[in-house]
Amino acid sequence: MALQETIEQTVTGLGYELVEIERTGGGLLRVTIDMPYLAGTPPDAVQFINAEDCEKVTRQLQFVLEVEGAEYSRLEVSSPGIDRPLRNEKDFDRFAGELIDITLKAPIGVAASAGSTVSASRKKFRGTLERAEPVGDQPGWQIVWSDEPAVKPGQKVSKKRIPAPLQALGFTLDEIQQARLAPVVDFKGRRPKPVADTSIET
Repeated sequence: MALQETIEQTVTGLGYELVEIERTGGGLLRVTIDMPYLAGTPPDAVQFINAEDCEKVTRQLQFVLEVEGAEYSRLEVSSPGIDRPLRNEKDFDRFAGELIDITLKAPIGVAASAGSTVSASRKKFRGTLERAEPVGDQPGWQIVWSDEPAVKPGQKVSKKRIPAPLQALGFTLDEIQQARLAPVVDFKGRRPKPVADTSIET
């Protein structure tokens, strides 16, 4: 059985969702897990991964990977953190309305409309994720943003200043090279996103 499949079966069998598997230098095997998402769950009822969850998955993976004869020197199981990758349609559904960073496989090119300030060679964008009209048989998505410069602390903003217009970029998941939640820290505590990490030497 392939390593990806082995890890995914183990993680989901314990009641979690596999987000990402990474192999890095020095034999580190990093596994990122999350709580399964149920559509319609209110934001204040969303559960987060904690250290106990990571330890539980670590222990089970150590056993399974030893049985499978997988080669690695160190196993790390962690939560997705504030820059969680978006991998599939379910992830995009879950995080609609959130601020995300995307990298396109190809520059925007002709999609940069006349009069737009967006460069035709641009591939990276940050904006609010929204659902859009389907494209053929694929669900459509868009990100919406403003090129308004950020207001610096203590800076006064004129009430007469005209805000920069909103811009939107439509895309399908096939056009995305990488997508992640934008790592924005909320100090007001309204949406806590704790990060729990555990690294076990094996």
